[in-house]
Formats: sequence, structure tokens, C-alpha cells
Amino acid sequence: MVEGAGLLQQAVAAGWQIEAQFVAPGADSVRCDAPLYEFAPNVIERVATTEHPQPVIAVVHQRPQVLPGAATFVMVADRIADPGNAGTIIRSAEAAGAHAVVFTAGSVDPFNPKVVRATAGSLFRVPVVSAELGELRSAGLTLLATSSHHGTAYTDAAFTERVAIVVGNEAHGVPDDAPVDGWITIPHEGAAESLNVAMAATVLAFEVARQRRNG
Repeated sequence: MVEGAGLLQQAVAAGWQIEAQFVAPGADSVRCDAPLYEFAPNVIERVATTEHPQPVIAVVHQRPQVLPGAATFVMVADRIADPGNAGTIIRSAEAAGAHAVVFTAGSVDPFNPKVVRATAGSLFRVPVVSAELGELRSAGLTLLATSSHHGTAYTDAAFTERVAIVVGNEAHGVPDDAPVDGWITIPHEGAAESLNVAMAATVLAFEVARQRRNG
């Protein structure tokens, strides 16, 4: 489910199939080929997932997504639980030029309405795939996992080859025995134990982009 005209316009522009569009009484709709329905007064407040819903809601058909065979830069969300973090990771991955975002088993559903909103439309433009770490290694990607307490400083790591950056669960991180090829860390000062996972993913995604841009 997509809430808001802006998000729906992005889904339409990206070619996603809109199954139905619903609007509050008197609200403007988004131009698309889907059937259009107008809610009775006060109904949208009971249907929407937000406290103060926007006047447009749509049901969008989920596309089957696969990892692009030519992918050389993938962000991996390993058991990420928070919808806001998941959505931000997808948004940052698109902005940094990632070819896909992978969610492992145990992660929040990337099509959860809260995740969809947090992506700000990126969900409709970057492939979001369900897969396990072993599958990514079989696809020829080098898996580099993040840790708050060990690994190579991310500014000293090389990200110019085929790489998958793995960020882990908010409470537990990536398990120490995860089937990865190496570990990277973001050095930080102060008493904070670690960065928020979405913030860390953003820092790393743009470091990958910087290295690739500079050759």
C-alpha cells in the first residue's frame, strides 16, 4: 500500500502497476490507469497507517525482484527490524548508486507501508531483493560486514571491485560467525557504542560511491 500523491506519482513514473487508487472526499487523484474510488467521509482515517493520513492511498502490485546479474555494488540489510532504518537504507543506496538492496530472512518486510514511506520513492527505482549471504557470494560478490568493534577502517578498505556491504540488526549487529569475506568499521569518538545502522549504511554507501567515482 502506498500513501500520498507524491509516492504514488513516483510509482507510476517508474512503471509499477497500480491496482486501485482511493481518495478522500474532494481530494485530487493521481493520473494513472487504475480504477479510482472515493472514500466516504472519515473512512480514510480508519484505513491509512498514519495518524494524519494524506488524502490519496493506492494498492500497488509488487514486482518480483531478482539480483541483477551485472550488480557490482549491493547493500545488504541483515535482519534489520526497524521500518525507518530499512527505508533509509534503501533511499541511501539509490542515492549512492547501488545496483540493489538485499534483505535477509528475519528483516522487516521492505513493502511494509512504513518502509515504503521512508524510502521516499527509492523502492520503486532500485531492485530490493530477498536473499541470503551465501547466495550473494555465489553470485561473485565479496561480502564485507560492518562491526562497531573490529575490522578495517572503512576509509582504508577497497570498494572498487564487486562488493556487498552488510549492515546488521539494530540490537545485535552482524554475527561474528557470519559467512562474510571481511570486516569493516567506522571509527568514532565519544562514548556512543555505535552509529545508528541506517546512518552507518549511508556513510559506507557514499564511501563506495566516492571510491568508484575516483577510479
